[in-house]
Amino acid sequence: MPVENGDTAGQRGQQVNGEVSGTPRLRGMGDPLLRGTTAPDSSRTEVTAAGWESGPALGDEDGTPGRAPQRAGQQEEALMTELSELVQKVVKSSSWWERHGVDISILACSFLLLPAGFLCLRSAQTIPFLVGVLTLGVVHHTLTVKGSHLASHNALTESKTWGKVWAIFFIELCSAFTVEQATYNHVKIHHGYTNVIGLGDSSTWKLPFLNRYVYMFIAPLAVPILTPLVALDLLRNVEWKAALRTLCCMFLGFYCHYWLLLHVSGFQSPWSALLCMLLTRSLLAHPYIHVNIFQHIGLPMFAADRKPKRIHLMSLGVLNLPRNALLDWSFGHSLISCHVEHHLFPSLSDNMCLKIKPIVSQYLKQKKLPYNEDSYGSRLRLFLQRYEELMVHAPPITELVGIQ
Repeated sequence: MPVENGDTAGQRGQQVNGEVSGTPRLRGMGDPLLRGTTAPDSSRTEVTAAGWESGPALGDEDGTPGRAPQRAGQQEEALMTELSELVQKVVKSSSWWERHGVDISILACSFLLLPAGFLCLRSAQTIPFLVGVLTLGVVHHTLTVKGSHLASHNALTESKTWGKVWAIFFIELCSAFTVEQATYNHVKIHHGYTNVIGLGDSSTWKLPFLNRYVYMFIAPLAVPILTPLVALDLLRNVEWKAALRTLCCMFLGFYCHYWLLLHVSGFQSPWSALLCMLLTRSLLAHPYIHVNIFQHIGLPMFAADRKPKRIHLMSLGVLNLPRNALLDWSFGHSLISCHVEHHLFPSLSDNMCLKIKPIVSQYLKQKKLPYNEDSYGSRLRLFLQRYEELMVHAPPITELVGIQ
């Protein structure tokens, strides 16, 4: 992973009713660094826009203004390098089971649950039928969210060839999306420009023409329908061979699901089978949408030409949710409780993100850098209360003066 920046941070703002007060300044320059930045939520969330202070470099006491940004950049690089070295030691000392085996086993267990899920749907009794729906719904999201996410970052294997195979399987066959566009939009744009307006600001999740209750509680049910439609539209941007491969994988994935419902689960009509497909594929669509907006929107946003470097960008613009057994299994730790760790080290598996979490959190807090955490319920209330501000209007740009 490229090492970009670092800095020794000093937090000068105080959070009062969800807002940051105080005027942080960069030592030796006298310019405000962050102004009017709003913290994501209540007291459970740490202040997301802290002041970063850097003193004169050793042996450099002339206080030349032109050299201050350079010194700050060097200190930022040193911070990221130091954190990367700490994490790399943990990775090198970890076994294959810890690096890849745990997550591969979760995906394998999900496959093994598929027959039980389809067979439960044969029952005319309510409880076994609902168990089948729940099983297939959890398995579907484990394969399409956790599997696709890990595959897009090549975190399932250290082999590039097998990484490509798994990406096609999980992203195209299971998720009905194209690998090239999924990888570009998520890895290159979202991770490369996290919370940068117009690039990685999560604006693709916004539907400003919907009101808050429709968006938060009804619209997610349409995710299984909208996903392949969006994928088909994006096929115009890929080579014809990749488009043909994607179409074949999408059709095979849908048809296998449909065929199993008819011939294994015993559905009598095509419409009942399609309705069951929609039900299972949208079972966890609500938390899927919520997680994607909770962890970035409402945090500081930046202009492309005035964004902080990596360690500050990720610590400011990413938030962790608490651990949750169902979502940890279906979505993975890197999307729930270790999202900060994932954005700092995106090539690591879910289990490794969980393993390095104490190191990353302790390091950021020790250096007085933000480490944002909040509960699912708290974020849900925030978005319902401030939906117009966060999801309809353009988010304000966090002003960075002195770090260019």
